[in-house]
Amino acid sequence: MGAVTDDEVIRKRLLIDGDGAGDDRRINLLLKTFTKWCNSPGSPEEGFTQYQRMLGTLAQCEFSMGKTLMVYDMNLREMENYEKIYTNIEQNITSAHEKIAECKKEIQRAKRIRKNRQEYDALAKVIQQHPDRHETLKQLEALDKELQQLSHIKENVDAKLELRKKQFHVLLSTIQELQQTLENDEKSDNDDSNQESPTDSGE
Repeated sequence: MGAVTDDEVIRKRLLIDGDGAGDDRRINLLLKTFTKWCNSPGSPEEGFTQYQRMLGTLAQCEFSMGKTLMVYDMNLREMENYEKIYTNIEQNITSAHEKIAECKKEIQRAKRIRKNRQEYDALAKVIQQHPDRHETLKQLEALDKELQQLSHIKENVDAKLELRKKQFHVLLSTIQELQQTLENDEKSDNDDSNQESPTDSGE
């Protein structure tokens, strides 16, 4: 099991403790107690005891407010994180479309090279039928050189196309992993909420 982050621990504790319901009642009670304390003719000991109780109630209100602020801050951080993930996915998708378009162009180019090579091969066979003519031999030599160049170009294109296929496969895998991560996070949040609901209702 991986290490649990501080944010996850705080989030679970806040879900168990509640969402701050009852704060208005505490504040109203504090105001009434304060008014009663100001007008109370009791002894100093009783006044001090009541004063300590008011401080305790005030501390509870401050703690509840702190919890609310922490939840708010965590929600903001989660929203920023999801926005970054979404932007990253959008960029990866755009990049994938661009690479697909580039691969299609390279495939078309490879097809043209293959077609030209077939035509040159057929022409070379015709030329080889007349080896006694000097001009024909010169043309054949030139065609052989061109065929070698085209063959080298085709090898480079094939290698580059294979590399692009591998890169595209890795990119698609990365996108799927990111989408799975988002789905798992959402499912985990829903599961946590469902597990904590009985505890909240019990309080």
